[in-house]
Amino acid sequence: MNYSRFITSVSAARKASPIRVLTELMQKSPPSLISLAGGAPNPAVFPFKKATIATGHGNAVEIGEDLMKRALQYSASAGIPELLSWLKNFQRNLHNPPTANYSPEQGQMEVCVTTGSQEGLCKLRPLGCSIINIPSDQHGIIPKALKEILSAWSPEDIKNHSRPLPKFLYTIPNGCNPTGNSLTTDRKKEIYQIARKYDFLIIEDDPYYFLQFEKPWAPSFLSMDVDGRVIRTDSFSKVLSSGLRVGFLTGPKPLIDRVILHIQVSTMHTSTFTQMIISQLLQQWGEKGFLEHTDRVVEFYRTQRDAMLIAADKWLKAEQTQFLQRAFIGEVFQPMHHLHGPLLHALGKLDIFPVLGAPDLDTVLQMGPHEGREEEDNHLLVPAGHPSSDGTRDTIGLPGCKHTLLAHVKFFISRDPWDLLCRATLKEFF
Repeated sequence: MNYSRFITSVSAARKASPIRVLTELMQKSPPSLISLAGGAPNPAVFPFKKATIATGHGNAVEIGEDLMKRALQYSASAGIPELLSWLKNFQRNLHNPPTANYSPEQGQMEVCVTTGSQEGLCKLRPLGCSIINIPSDQHGIIPKALKEILSAWSPEDIKNHSRPLPKFLYTIPNGCNPTGNSLTTDRKKEIYQIARKYDFLIIEDDPYYFLQFEKPWAPSFLSMDVDGRVIRTDSFSKVLSSGLRVGFLTGPKPLIDRVILHIQVSTMHTSTFTQMIISQLLQQWGEKGFLEHTDRVVEFYRTQRDAMLIAADKWLKAEQTQFLQRAFIGEVFQPMHHLHGPLLHALGKLDIFPVLGAPDLDTVLQMGPHEGREEEDNHLLVPAGHPSSDGTRDTIGLPGCKHTLLAHVKFFISRDPWDLLCRATLKEFF
C-alpha cells in the first residue's frame, strides 16, 4: 500500500528525536558504559528499591533491586522490549494477522505500547478533518449505508484521487458506546472489502474485546487484514487495571512508526514502572493464564448483568424495555418519561447503581448525591432522532417509538451509590 496519502504534512516532517534514539541505544549497551548524555539520572539516588505485588491468581509479582532500577528509568518510546515481544507474539497467536510475515514496506504488523488505548487514538486523530457519521443498527455499522455514502465518489475519483477521499473508518466493533451493539463477522468482511475498494484505513478501537460474553469471539478486522490497512487499539484497562494506563497499538509498520515519532515528542513513553508490572505478570501467566483471567472477568460481569436484567425485567417489562446484552456494560433504552423508584431501590440492594447518561456525547455529567432532588432531575429526556448541538450525531430511536422520549441508562458496578448516582446536564441542543 501507498501510505503517503494517510500521513499529514506535520507527521511527514517529523524526525526521530536524537535523545530518544540515544536512550534506546543506551538500553542495549553493557552496564560498564558510563553515559554523559541524555540526562538520565543515576538510579542509585531513587528512594524506591524493590516491590512485591500480591495477585489474585498466581504468584506475587516481584520487582527486585536491579529490575527496579530499570522500572524507574527512562525507556524506549515504543515500549520496553520484553513487553513488546510478549504483545507481538500474543497478537500473532490470537488474531493470526496475514501481515505478520510481510515486509515493512508491505505493511508488516508492528506493535507499540501506549498510555492506555486513548493515547493511541489521540495520536491517530487527524487535524481539521471532516467527520461523516455512518448509520448503524443492533448489529453495528450498516454496510449498505456505508456504500451509499461512499457512492458520492466515482471510480475515477478513486483511481486518480481527483477529489479528497475518506482516509479512515473509525469503529468500536464490540460493545460500541452508547448503543452496546457489536459488528457481526459477515458485516466485518463486507466492510473490509468496501475499505479495499475505496482505499481507506480502518481504526479498530476494541477496548471491550476481552469482555465478550459469547464464544467463539468474532474475528477481528486485524485477522482479515491482507492489505495492511487496519490499525487496532487494545487496552488492559478493563481487565488488569484502568489506573496503570497501559494499552497497545497494532498495525502496519509505516504507520506505527509515525505514531512512535509522535510519542517521542509528546508523552515520551508510557510509564516504565507500570509496563514492568504488567510485563512481569504476563510473563508469569503466559498467554493461557491471561486468557483464563479474562474468562474470570467475563463471568464476574455476566453475574452482574444477569442480576440487573432480572431486576429490570421485574420492574420495567411493562414499559417495553429493550435490553442490549452483548457489552459488559448493560445498556437500556426505554421509551419512558422517567425511571421508576422501585427499580433504583431493587438495583441498589444488588450493589448496582445507575449513572444517567445520554445517547449524545455532548452530555456533561455532574456528580453529586441524589437525595432530596426532584425525580425529574435524575433523568435525561431526549427526543428520538434529535440531532446534537454540532448537528453530526443522532440519538438512538427504537422501533415503534418514533415520537417517544427516550431515557438512556448505563449501569455500572459500584459499592458507593453517592459516587455514581448523578444528574445529567445537557448543553443546549434541543
